Amino acid sequence: MAGLAVVAAAGLLVDDRVLVGAPIWLKPFKFAVSFAVYGLTLAWMLSRHAPPSRTGRWAAHTVVVTGTIEMAIITGQTIRGRRSHFNIETPLDQGLFTTMGLTIAVLWVATLVIAVLLFRARLGDRAATWAIRLGLLLALAGLLLGGLMAMPTPEQQAEGALRTLVGAHSVGVPDGGPAMPLTGWNTTGGDLRIPHFVGMHALQGLPLFLYGIEALSGRFSRLREERIRLRLVLVAAGCTTGLLALVTWQALRGQALIHPDGATLGALAALTTATAAGTVAALRHPGGGTGPGKPSPSAVTTAETAQPHHPAEELPA
Repeated sequence: MAGLAVVAAAGLLVDDRVLVGAPIWLKPFKFAVSFAVYGLTLAWMLSRHAPPSRTGRWAAHTVVVTGTIEMAIITGQTIRGRRSHFNIETPLDQGLFTTMGLTIAVLWVATLVIAVLLFRARLGDRAATWAIRLGLLLALAGLLLGGLMAMPTPEQQAEGALRTLVGAHSVGVPDGGPAMPLTGWNTTGGDLRIPHFVGMHALQGLPLFLYGIEALSGRFSRLREERIRLRLVLVAAGCTTGLLALVTWQALRGQALIHPDGATLGALAALTTATAAGTVAALRHPGGGTGPGKPSPSAVTTAETAQPHHPAEELPA
């Protein structure tokens, strides 16, 4: 995938063809980079599973094979100057698009198998374990949300048997309109690639968030507490889940990411407030306060020293 990304980058420089409003080699480049990062992340996660699992190896190999098939079709269609996604104009195009759908379904199942394996294993301390587990769950959700793009749009349904496309990235506007730099997300309507992106990259986001916390623990002693790091990971996972729901809702309403309405801004404000409150609560010291019904440390010490000493109690069972 890294080698293919280099080839696609060269294509961006030497091939001036445009497809659906974007440079024709941009899609192979973005997909190659995404698959490379996805594969490296899963490999790193599986490396924390001890002992190595034969089922995990088979699932990893399945991800490699399905990703290779997917990229072969995307690159082949790029060379032909044809759309790889949603294209059913000819029997060949339709067959290739159907194959892509099947390979992604198999890739999702293989990722689910990896997630089940890692849910049954201890992958470090509790914060690291849950950062990996929840990142995998959000990635699975992001992959599933990609299926929304394969559903026919109202305009395509109106065309009936004459349609040459089935599905679209955009909601409320045609694909290929004004777009954001680099990402290519639509700026005039909804774009279902956004929730797909947010969910899938939680796979890297949550472990990287934990690494950031651990890097700061040298300066902030409170972050050395495992329970506090775990709480912060759970808050970050909750925030990401809320953001995933928000951008999915926004896209399905045909609203561009950079043009939110009042309802979207209100939901974002509520999510931000909840995340801030959760962060403050998470940073409270795990043993903070004596609380009602909880004896103070001095009382516990006094009670312990007041107990009679029985030498027999020190003997091994």
